[in-house]
Amino acid sequence: MRWGDMDAYGHVNNVQIVRMLEEARIAAFGPPGGTGAAGVEPPVALFSAVPDGMLALVVEHRVRYVRPLDYRNVPAKVDVWVSGLKAAALTLDYVVHDPVDGYECVRATTQLAFVDERSGRLVRLTDEQRSRLAPYVGPGLFSR
Repeated sequence: MRWGDMDAYGHVNNVQIVRMLEEARIAAFGPPGGTGAAGVEPPVALFSAVPDGMLALVVEHRVRYVRPLDYRNVPAKVDVWVSGLKAAALTLDYVVHDPVDGYECVRATTQLAFVDERSGRLVRLTDEQRSRLAPYVGPGLFSR
């Protein structure tokens, strides 16, 4: 957590929570290709291994604030896992925990879709992507 993440109440601001979810997603599944993050080896190279011209785009975020996440000068713990696989989309679930007392503060979901950059059309998940993700379907498989 950063000092600037805090709102006037001493809690991590809701906008910064979504940023934390993005950071956890990238830590688990890799940065998008072409972002200059070569050499980063995530547990599952999903986003960093998509072919040129394919984008992994956020379709929807759902965030439930269970309790305030107070500003701490240490990183929050974020669990992230694959909760759903569809033909051309996947769903990730997250739980953000207070790093000091361990309380669950945020539950969230992100739906992502793979899109062909030129045509704008959805691209189906390949068998390789599905098999790469299969072992990570289920709660709490990655922590950041």
